[in-house]
Amino acid sequence: MKSDYKEKGYLHIYTGNGKGKTTAALGLALRAVGAGKKVLFTQFLKTSSFSEHKAIERFSDLVSLHCFGTGDFIHGRAKEHHKIAATEGYSTIRSLLAQQHYNVIICDEIIAAANLELLSREQILELVAQKPQSSEMIFTGRNAPGYLVEIADLVTEMVEVKHYYTDGVNARKGIEF
Repeated sequence: MKSDYKEKGYLHIYTGNGKGKTTAALGLALRAVGAGKKVLFTQFLKTSSFSEHKAIERFSDLVSLHCFGTGDFIHGRAKEHHKIAATEGYSTIRSLLAQQHYNVIICDEIIAAANLELLSREQILELVAQKPQSSEMIFTGRNAPGYLVEIADLVTEMVEVKHYYTDGVNARKGIEF
C-alpha cells in the first residue's frame, strides 16, 4: 500500500444508466461534512429546486452549492442558453478551484454536460488538472467517455436491474428529487 494515499485526492466517476449517481455524490458530501471537510457541490443542467438543496443549506458553513441549469429539460440538441449556463459553471468552478479551499469537489452531471457538447473535452481535462492534489474530485453522469474512465482513480457504474418507473411510477419528492 502506498504510504502517501492519505494525502492524495482521487478522481471518482459515478456513471451508468442506473439510479444513484447524484445520491452517491451526496452521500460522499455528507460523509465529508461529518469529518469537518469543506465541500464544493456543483450541479450542471439542474436548478436549485431539489430537496437535496434544502439539506445542503443546513451545512452552508461547510458546503458551497452552485447550480448551472436553465430550468428546462434538454430534448435532443442543447440550445445556446444551455451552453451559456454550462460555460458559467465551468468558469465558476475554475475560479473556486484556484482558491484551493475545498477538500471535496463534486461536479454533478458534468459528464452529461460534456456528452451534450456544452463543455469540451479540453475544458473537462482542464478542471481535472486544476484539482488541488489533496482534494477529492467527483464527476457524475451517464455514459462517461473513455478518456475520463482512463484517467479516473475510481469508476463506479450504476446498473439498472429493475426500476419502478417502468410500472409508471413518476419521480417522487424526497426520493428521486
